[in-house]
Amino acid sequence: MIHPRALVHPNAKIGEGTVIGPDVIIDEHVQIGANCEIRARAVITGWTKIGDNNQIGYGAIIGAEPQDLAFKNEESYVRIGDGNVIREYTTIHRGTKAGTETVIGDRCYLMANAHLAHNCRLGNQVILVNNVLLGGYVEIRDFAFLGGAAVVHQFVRIGEYVMVRGQTRLGLDVPPYCMAVATNTVCGLNKVGLKRRGYDRSRRKAIEDAYETYFWSGKNRVQALETLDAGANDDIKLFAEFIKGTKRGVCTAMRAGGIGDE
Repeated sequence: MIHPRALVHPNAKIGEGTVIGPDVIIDEHVQIGANCEIRARAVITGWTKIGDNNQIGYGAIIGAEPQDLAFKNEESYVRIGDGNVIREYTTIHRGTKAGTETVIGDRCYLMANAHLAHNCRLGNQVILVNNVLLGGYVEIRDFAFLGGAAVVHQFVRIGEYVMVRGQTRLGLDVPPYCMAVATNTVCGLNKVGLKRRGYDRSRRKAIEDAYETYFWSGKNRVQALETLDAGANDDIKLFAEFIKGTKRGVCTAMRAGGIGDE
């Protein structure tokens, strides 16, 4: 179902049941899966591949050239999974270097005016609220939530189940499960998010103990990680391995000040 005012290149591949609205532009190398909705005035360009059951909002631009002076107009990609909602005027740029890609997993929700620069990678069920800005090569892992107008510097990683408050400014990595606030700061755990994802009290308590060990035990980084490794279950391994993998460094901590558990 293609609106007569849409401009769809004859070589573009469009899946069964996909609806394309008025004034949409879809370029030659684009592939779109089944049962998607491409709303009016969206532009899908470059070598973009979109899976099934996605909604692309009004005026969104996907697959455009990166805003990077290193870009040499080479073939690079955007890859989007299944079941995502990408709201109006969101921009998603393709990779900078030849053969590289910007990737979005499954069932993510990107609200209006979000921006994903080149080579970003989003996991599954990530939520970006309005006006979130991601620099190049940012990695956001499964179930993370970024509040409105949060700004993330290039190469930063945000771990699983992280909650980032609106207008937070991040130039350092945020370990899994944490609440990020202000500038490069965490203030406790995303306990509500963990509870909603089925983490029972004992699992949340073990993660809280690991957080306290790393940030507040008085041990240096090596000592704290050794302590975590000694008693690590899968939840703690996720936390510790993320920290071990940092290249930019990890956010510092402040006391939550009233953020507690039920």
